[in-house]
This record gives sequence, structure tokens and C-alpha cells, in this order.
Amino acid sequence: MSYLSPLLNRSGAVQAGGLDAGVAAHYGDPNREQRLLAGYLGKPGSAVVDLSHRGVVTVTGPDRLSWLNTLSSQAVTTLAPGVGTELLLLTIQGRIEFDARVVDDGETTWLIVESTEAEPLAKWLNSMKFMLRVEIADVSADWAVLGSVTEVPQWDNHLVWVDPWPHVAVGGYSYAAVPEAEHPGLERPWREYLIPASALEEEVGDLPLAGVWAAEALRLAAWRPRRGAETDDKTIPHELDLLRTAVHLAKGCYKGQETVARVHNLGHPPRRLVFLQLDGSLHTLPAPGSQVFLDDRVVGTVTSVAQHFEMGPIALALVKRSVDPAAVLNVNDDGEMYPANQELIVATDAGQVVGRQSGFLRAPR
Repeated sequence: MSYLSPLLNRSGAVQAGGLDAGVAAHYGDPNREQRLLAGYLGKPGSAVVDLSHRGVVTVTGPDRLSWLNTLSSQAVTTLAPGVGTELLLLTIQGRIEFDARVVDDGETTWLIVESTEAEPLAKWLNSMKFMLRVEIADVSADWAVLGSVTEVPQWDNHLVWVDPWPHVAVGGYSYAAVPEAEHPGLERPWREYLIPASALEEEVGDLPLAGVWAAEALRLAAWRPRRGAETDDKTIPHELDLLRTAVHLAKGCYKGQETVARVHNLGHPPRRLVFLQLDGSLHTLPAPGSQVFLDDRVVGTVTSVAQHFEMGPIALALVKRSVDPAAVLNVNDDGEMYPANQELIVATDAGQVVGRQSGFLRAPR
């Protein structure tokens, strides 16, 4: 049976679809909800977002962090209790298989994933246990996730994952298009609280609610990719600027590391994530999956779209690396054309750092 949040019973709730099916897209006033969530009406944290459809997987046992360290792109061996990070589990070809938010409480490592990812992630992790002292469980039915841009005082005692974006990963990620200090992700702090599912309505209480449409608009404005939206079965971390938060470039071996190192040192990712400021004169939004054109040539695909309360219609798209970043693009949604200006997220010359700087991870021989 598909999940339906009890908060859908709140006044004005309209259920979302796609990745966010089961929770509210909005509660009757998406624009006001977005302003509340961003802190433009009252202080930041004046609203919270129901993300209780998200998947939650736990890993317990004394070997949990060292074991996850060997499997993933992230260095988590010394992860301190309460400190959030992000890790990727890659295929042998370096393509993204799982993307998880990670926080440890000193006894248990919690992995927050998309709603459809918890069961396959738990199954995959169980297949990799071997003789190690770890236990894996899909606890999605027992735990709910709530999101906010800042601290919610009444939840001070709850475990919280704090978004590390746009923290630049250790190892010399110097070819980013935008330096950390100028990244728009700094304007969108984000926290995801783990709440017992049985206490969800009680914990929310009278706090104003914002729907996932509001959270998505802030995510796009912060250039933050999402598993299942910006990814497909060919996506590698470099294309989405995930070397900032999810890849430790100086850690030991893991599956897919050779591709990460080779592209970082010697090559270029074939595609790059780009932020699009769409022409709002049509008063509509193109659908995710719409083709992106440069003149009469298809150069990419729109991955996520939102109506931002300040910027108007915005989108993320994956385009060919060689596309001129100064060019005006056109998004074609079933014949409706939306002119779009680009903002660089991933540099057009991403990769090939060997010879430009020293100290970077080299592909294993």
C-alpha cells in the first residue's frame, strides 16, 4: 500500500506526485509557504516541510563507519556524532547507484534516501556485510523526516541531519565554476529531522507547514541536485557538482573510484548541471524531461522546474559540457518554447587538473 502522510489531513493539503507522492505539494498558498520557509515572513524556521515519505536505513555495530568508508565515496571513519555528511555508492563504472544523507548518533548510522531507495539500499548493504559486525535495517515505517531551513527549538533533542552544502570536499576540488564563498547554497541552510513516525502529528503541532513545492524551489535556487531528478543510469558525480559534498578525493579505494579519479585528473564529464532562469512571460512552466535546444540542436534535458517567489520560473538541466555558457537556450515543452539564460554550476573545463595543480588523487594502477 502506498504511503500517505497523516499531515495530508491538514486544511488545504494537496498531495504531490512523482518523487514526492504521499506528502503535500502545498497547503493552499504555495507562494506564501515558500516565503515562510525561507524566512521572509517571520524568522527562518517559521515553517517546516513534511518529508515523511523519505526512506530511512540504519546501520549498527562496531564496524559500521569503517565498513561504510570502504564502500562509499565519502570518508566517514571519524564521523563525529551529530555531524551530517553525504555519501554516494557507485557502480564499478563510477555511476551513481545510491545517494544518501548520513548522520551518526554514536551507536547508529542513519541514512536518509528517496522514498523508493530504502528497500534496495538495505538489500544491497546486507549483501555486502560478509563477516563484519554490522546490522542493516529499513526503518522507514518507524521514522519520519521533517525539513526546515534552520533550528526548530522544540526539536533540540532530536537527531538532525545538517546539509553540508556547499562545503568543498577535501582533496583539492579547485575547478568548480563558483567558489564556495559565492555559492548560492550558502543562502539555503537546510536541516532534516528524524522524528518517530508515531509522533509525527504531535511533533509538528501548530508549526506552520510548507509543501514540498516550496522546498523544491529553494533547492533549485541553491543549485542542489536530487537523486531521481537530476540523475539517470549514466550520471557520474562530476556532472552534478557532487564533488563538493559527497566525494572525498583523498580517501582509500572504493567501487567506482577509478572513474572518479580518472575524470578528475585526466578527462571531462560529458555533461554538466546548469541553472536556468526561464522566461516567465508565458505564465506556465515546462515539464521536467523537456528538451533543451541551442538554436536547432538538442543539447540537454530539463531535470527539475519550480516557481521561485523572487526569481520566477527556474529550472535545473543537464546539458552537454561543450555548450557555450553565455548562449541563450530554449526549452521545448511539446512545442512551447521557453527562452532560458544559463548560470554555471559545473565548469566547462571541469577535470584535467593534472599539470595545473599538484596533490590530487590519481587513478589506481
